[in-house]
Amino acid sequence: MDYVGAGSAVATPGYGIIATIIIGLIIGFIADRIMGPGGLGLLWSVILGLVGSVVGGFLFSLFGMGGYGLIGQILIGIVGACIVLFAARKLKHA
Repeated sequence: MDYVGAGSAVATPGYGIIATIIIGLIIGFIADRIMGPGGLGLLWSVILGLVGSVVGGFLFSLFGMGGYGLIGQILIGIVGACIVLFAARKLKHA
């Protein structure tokens, strides 16, 4: 693997940087809606969701799994974004 976050929609080769960022922001938005209200605010949730997308790709690659096609990569990104949002919310309320 030549890049961090292999398998995530955010670090997918073949997409332009603008498209990659837009996909990551959409993943962050979707993850924020899945996680429900948490007090971080939409902007922080979307930014953390973007980071979480890369984390999801990295975690799935550790287990030898990857997203097949754009939809699979988006689903992996959403899982990673939910994990990061969950951790951030727990840290905020600690």
